[in-house]
Amino acid sequence: MSAVRCFAVALALTMMTVWGAHETTALAVNPIRRVVSLLQNMQKKVEEEGKKEKELFEKFMCYCKNGLGDLRNGIDANEAKIPKVETALSEAEALKEQLDKDVAELKGSVGDAKATIAKAKGIREKEAAAFAKDSSDKKTNIAALKKALAAIEAGAAGKFLQTATESMNTLQNLVINSDMRSTDREMLTAFLSQGSGYAPQSGEIIGILKEMLETMEKELTEITAAEEQTIKDFEALIAAKEKELNANTGAIETKIERSAEVGLEIVEMKEDLDDSSKTLLEDKKFLSELEKDCGTKEDEWNTRCKIRAEELLAIGDTIKILNDDDALDLFKKTLPSPSLLQTQTTSLAVKQRVWTMLKQSKSDTRLGLIALALRSTAPKVFDKVIGMVDEMVALLQEEQVHDDEKKKYCEAEIDKTEDEKKTLERKVDDLAKAQEEGQETLANLGDEIEALSDGIKALDKQVAEATKNRKEENAEYKEDMANNGAAKKILELAKGRLAKFYSPKSAAAAASLVAVGLHDLGSAAPPPPPETWGAYKKQTEEAGGILGMMQMMISDVEKEITESKTEEKNAQLEYDQLMKDSGEKRRMDSKMLSDKESAKADLEKALQKMAKEEKTTKFEVMTTAETLKDLHLECDWLLNNFEARKEARAGEIDALKKAKAVLSGAE
Repeated sequence: MSAVRCFAVALALTMMTVWGAHETTALAVNPIRRVVSLLQNMQKKVEEEGKKEKELFEKFMCYCKNGLGDLRNGIDANEAKIPKVETALSEAEALKEQLDKDVAELKGSVGDAKATIAKAKGIREKEAAAFAKDSSDKKTNIAALKKALAAIEAGAAGKFLQTATESMNTLQNLVINSDMRSTDREMLTAFLSQGSGYAPQSGEIIGILKEMLETMEKELTEITAAEEQTIKDFEALIAAKEKELNANTGAIETKIERSAEVGLEIVEMKEDLDDSSKTLLEDKKFLSELEKDCGTKEDEWNTRCKIRAEELLAIGDTIKILNDDDALDLFKKTLPSPSLLQTQTTSLAVKQRVWTMLKQSKSDTRLGLIALALRSTAPKVFDKVIGMVDEMVALLQEEQVHDDEKKKYCEAEIDKTEDEKKTLERKVDDLAKAQEEGQETLANLGDEIEALSDGIKALDKQVAEATKNRKEENAEYKEDMANNGAAKKILELAKGRLAKFYSPKSAAAAASLVAVGLHDLGSAAPPPPPETWGAYKKQTEEAGGILGMMQMMISDVEKEITESKTEEKNAQLEYDQLMKDSGEKRRMDSKMLSDKESAKADLEKALQKMAKEEKTTKFEVMTTAETLKDLHLECDWLLNNFEARKEARAGEIDALKKAKAVLSGAE
């Protein structure tokens, strides 16, 4: 409303008050002073409204300043952060690739070290077995040589040749297998082949035997020293390889753990990079919109300040004009006389009653138009005022309907928006909790996958070792069977040859034949032969013992062959069952590993989706909060003042209706 219009309305209200008062009262009040007072009140009200609007504008601009500053700082921080994160991500990916490569190389080194240890142990076992056999043979030969030398030096060569069967056999084998001159071998062979009546050339034979003894003792010392050195070298090699194995195993565990940590850091950096990039785009967009809104608001404020200044200037100029002394004197001369007021007492009384009723309502500038209409002296002026009152009542009722609808809209929208905000906040919490649980499940799946993978590798290693052992056992079994078969044949051949000479059945048959021949001859038997030496006495008793021992040895070999076959059969059955069980376990573990890896991949995708959804939901929460804030800015004043406005509007309508009734002639 312009200053001129405000002045006209105030002047009309003042004049109505003057006309409706008693003559003495109307003459006692200076109407110009009252108009000035009203103008001053208007001026004060405009200034107060300007102060309130300035506070609101300053708050808004403070929000703009802080918001713009925070957004710009956030944009600068993200623009500086993104290249650093990208660089760190590249470095982390390169580090993980190098760690995985190192782990593969270390695993290869571990495998080589284990293979070297296994190979060294196999060689050591064979060397130890060879040394044990060689040293045992040499010790046996040395003992036989010493025993033979002692007997020969004692002059009991014949006795030695007759009784020391085992030592003599050992010497015979030694002579046959020894590296010596042919003449020495022939001499020793002849010596060992003679009977008890042999007169040995002991000096030369003793020399040969001592030379053989020295050579064998020297060889035993050499192979013993070589075995001790081999054992030291083997132990040093095993210690070095085990040290290397332990170091590489520890390094593998450390690098695998570090690789897992770097992998997690890579995932986090990728998520951080994605979040920062999206946040940067959103912040730039929001900054542009906020700069536009703040600039528009500042332009609006400048326009309002200009209009308010013009309004205050108009009011101030009006007050200045009316307060001028010349103007006051002029108004005294031009104001209506009391006689004119008295002639209009009846009409003015009605107008005064109407105005009194209208004043009971809250001040509304639109009532000034009715006041101006009441001031008119035209015929049927009340009809015109009644029409204006009806229009005013209809307008107020429409305003009330608008307020009712706006209140209903505000309450519904605020409740709806608050519910949406709470729902979104709960969703954010649920997503965060779900991600936390998902990360825990993901870690458990990783541990389970690693355990299954290690278990499969260990199972494959066990199967490989079992297969290797089975092959070695089978080869050893075949070798033992061949050796046992050959030993059995040799024992049976030796037994047959010995039994052919010492067989008790042959001796009995021969004795029976002699007895029968003597019986047939009767008394015609020739005289006994001349006595020379007794009959040849076989070593039948000793041979019987030897034959028994050979049979026991044959039985032992047969028993060992039977046991070996049974053990081989059982070992093969156990190996087949192990392969079957291992294959089934590997199949089940591989399927479980595949399922868990698939579940892990699905969970990782779900976590990425939840992270994106959480960020989107947080943005929706922020947007909903802004919407709720805008709703409160739009609605709070109406909701807080609704009842007061409704009550004031109802009072205005009631006053207007009463005024209409008075104008229509009611008491």
